Amino acid sequence: MTTDHGTQAQVIVRLDGVHKEYGETKALDGVSLEIRAGEAVAVMGPSGCGKSTLLNMVAGLDRPTAGTVEVRGQGLGKLNETGLALFRRHHVGMIFQFFNLIDDLPALDNVAMAAQLTGTSARQARRRALELLDELGVAERKDMYPAVLSGGERQRVAVARALMNRPALLLADEPTGALDSRSGEQVMDLLIDLNQIGQTLLMVTHDPHLATRCASRLVELADGKVARESSLERTA
Repeated sequence: MTTDHGTQAQVIVRLDGVHKEYGETKALDGVSLEIRAGEAVAVMGPSGCGKSTLLNMVAGLDRPTAGTVEVRGQGLGKLNETGLALFRRHHVGMIFQFFNLIDDLPALDNVAMAAQLTGTSARQARRRALELLDELGVAERKDMYPAVLSGGERQRVAVARALMNRPALLLADEPTGALDSRSGEQVMDLLIDLNQIGQTLLMVTHDPHLATRCASRLVELADGKVARESSLERTA
């Protein structure tokens, strides 16, 4: 991928020799990987191969046993827990399989809260939240609580929340895993649209259809190692 100046796009994520062990279990075994600005990368592999561990490393939710993780040039190992939380809020958006919305807040406040945590005024945060909900087609549901939203609507609210602080990197952990096929297709369309306007995406999925529709590169893990990397031609 090249920029307008003909130079290679900025590296957003760099993992170098990352190991992660939980007792006797090797979740990651020497993973090295680079993701450049504007890429959409899908990580696939059998259960227990280290996919979610990899995503947690990039998010700074977990720390490697050995090796280094950099996001936007920042070595995550150099940050304490508070520093990691602040870094995530400003630079990383996250979408989860089960949405992780706050049940006792309506959709608008679920989204706006992400910006308020970074110091944005409530008024500004709510304005941007409404814009995002509108762009994602769920503005009319802004006053509804998560329990009365459909799965697809909840995931759209979760995507809006993830985009609230204009993150350099959007992480998605099985983003369509809890959705029916129609809602899943709508969320895939959304991820494609986001990537086409320049959003860098890293997705973990067991769904080959999601990978081939939404990603430009596939990273396959096996036994905690990168088994294969390949370019993808997006399918309709």
